[in-house]
Amino acid sequence: MSVPAPAPAAATTSTAPSTGPVLAPDVPATMRASVLLRQGEVEMQERPVPTPPPGEVLVRVRAVGVCGSDVHYYKAGRIGDFVVEQPLILGHEVSGVIAGVGEGVDPSRIGERVAVEPQRPCRTCRQCTTGHLNLCPDMKFYATPPIDGTFCDYVTAPAEFAFPIPDALSDNAGALLEPFSVGMWAVGKAQLAPGSRVLIAGAGPIGALTAIAARSYGATEIIVSDPVASRREQILGFGATSAVDPLDPGFDPAALGVDAFIECSGATPALLAGLKALRPGGTAVMVGLGAEEMPIPVQEVMNKEIVLTGIFRYVDTWPKVIAAAQAPGVDLDALVTAEFPLEEAEAALTQVPGESSLKTIVVVSR
Repeated sequence: MSVPAPAPAAATTSTAPSTGPVLAPDVPATMRASVLLRQGEVEMQERPVPTPPPGEVLVRVRAVGVCGSDVHYYKAGRIGDFVVEQPLILGHEVSGVIAGVGEGVDPSRIGERVAVEPQRPCRTCRQCTTGHLNLCPDMKFYATPPIDGTFCDYVTAPAEFAFPIPDALSDNAGALLEPFSVGMWAVGKAQLAPGSRVLIAGAGPIGALTAIAARSYGATEIIVSDPVASRREQILGFGATSAVDPLDPGFDPAALGVDAFIECSGATPALLAGLKALRPGGTAVMVGLGAEEMPIPVQEVMNKEIVLTGIFRYVDTWPKVIAAAQAPGVDLDALVTAEFPLEEAEAALTQVPGESSLKTIVVVSR
């Protein structure tokens, strides 16, 4: 039997770190969870509400964005070496309200609206200690097997990875800070600076968020390529200064000479065209997941001294995206084109998106 999510608790007045778990008085013993039992099969279950361990918080989930990885796990049961071998809760793009704290965390945080960075690095390996937390070999990440995600009423998270969000941002916008972090990390890797010219391939949700991030970095020309006319028109409202059809016979990527190229579609032709679009010494960043192997024009990369790199998640992006999301003209809520309640999470995973669809949100509570 499903247990309805209770209303947020009021913040306490204590400022001293707790000496044990402290929960809001309305936190129930059990919660709802949408569980992927196996490839193509989801079941609503009743599970115990987790207790926040030392240094962590209990978050009452409000909104969760549906990522392409969630859809892929549902349809294929795996992504590369990550295989769903046991029941798994999907979802990792999450906002909510702190409903409890573990030992060592200030109880005054109870009632605070937060967006949660879904990573749990070990913090002791060489990658972590040199600032590459996203490359931690022992990373625990929401909704990456075997770690449960956030299509449920409550989750725990390290206190420092639960970032307060201002009232100016909605719960939906708070959930979108995770994919926004992907775009922000990509433009940082692309070494964008004020006055930069950038080509972005793909006008989907990550392409749109990358365009917004590029604007926040001071890029003055943001060209987005996409073969779908409605998406080209739509992207102009999300930071792009122009949109081009890569299938147009008159489109010549080599004539662009941009400083950076960010590939968000995963399409091999888009990557090859983007490499041609770079000026000598330019940077190409691969974001979209496509074929495991692609042909690379080695002579072009060498002769133009192109820097070609990829990204894997992000590091220390939340302060940047929270600030960028509040900039004039930025409206993350406009990316949300569909909402589903938690009980219909499977429908959110199986919907057939239209040409103008961008982001789907699973609404857990309000």
